[in-house]
Amino acid sequence: MLFEALRDVDRLVLLGDVLELRHRPPRYAMAAARPFFEELGQVLAGREIVVSAGNHDHLLVESWLLERALQAPEPLGLEQCLLPAQASPMLARIAEWASPARVTASYPGLWVRPDVYATHGHYLDCHLTVPTLERLSVAAMSRALGRPASAFARVEDYEAVGAPVFAWRDAVAREAGTGGAVNRVDTVRAWRALGGAAAGGSRARKLRKLALAGAFPLAVAALNRAGLGPLRTDISIEELRRAGLRAMGEVADRLGLDDAYVVFGHTHRAGPLAGDIESEWRGRGGARLVNCGCWTYDLAFISPSGGETPYWPGVCVIVENSGPPTLKRLLANRSRDELAPVRGADPTPSPA
Repeated sequence: MLFEALRDVDRLVLLGDVLELRHRPPRYAMAAARPFFEELGQVLAGREIVVSAGNHDHLLVESWLLERALQAPEPLGLEQCLLPAQASPMLARIAEWASPARVTASYPGLWVRPDVYATHGHYLDCHLTVPTLERLSVAAMSRALGRPASAFARVEDYEAVGAPVFAWRDAVAREAGTGGAVNRVDTVRAWRALGGAAAGGSRARKLRKLALAGAFPLAVAALNRAGLGPLRTDISIEELRRAGLRAMGEVADRLGLDDAYVVFGHTHRAGPLAGDIESEWRGRGGARLVNCGCWTYDLAFISPSGGETPYWPGVCVIVENSGPPTLKRLLANRSRDELAPVRGADPTPSPA
């Protein structure tokens, strides 16, 4: 479906987390991604693919960031356009696979149009009120470095607290598989337990869920006292949406994006969709937020009934020469079973 939708586009922008680099060594993700990029390059022959980096594949720009640190660089702006070989050896290899399409990189985002800025959106974790692993990690780094998010005003501020966290996770996954605490599995399990503390399962399971639900507010209060907040105890699906939008609006305001359209992903919740409250999708400084959703199959957010959930995978954003960006749901008519990953599928890493 994606390849069919690309037949008439001039440029494809991949907004980060294209590779999953914090579960296992990079060779596995690269082996899995190679067939996709080879076919994508044929579909977009002679046209451009722009790759940005997110929190799961920050390694795609790490080499460039290191080289930049060895010099006396200009301030890190909203858009650094790079050749693949400048960004990293991994991206250079991806560019080879995607030939005859032309691959470039841009970090932390790019101006798709003078009034449309696109970025992965991982900076929003610095302002999130939901106690996710990412939020707590950057909060701890922020506190350790004495750089409170309330004072952030530049891209460098966000990179200073985020990049060390990403580098640590990349290092953990470099030689072996990681555990659930690192790759978000434990966070998803906790959401499920808190969301259904009194429903279903054995008596022992119900008691464990009730105990977790009772302890959660105390844990959040302790985190706030430790200076890792402000955090809230509400982790409902509705609050996940609202909190993500508030946080992204805060980032847009602090980086001076004013009333631009800001296209991002990261939180996986596509929008605005029909029925959404328009005011929730406006940043504090006027930015018009657009979430391109995700292409990740995550049972924590996918219902058996199909594409009705805003977390359903397969969403993209179309940016024309004028007018507001529009969402297109390419997989809305597919069932959950059709999209389920094949169990046991594990591509053999290729040395090529």
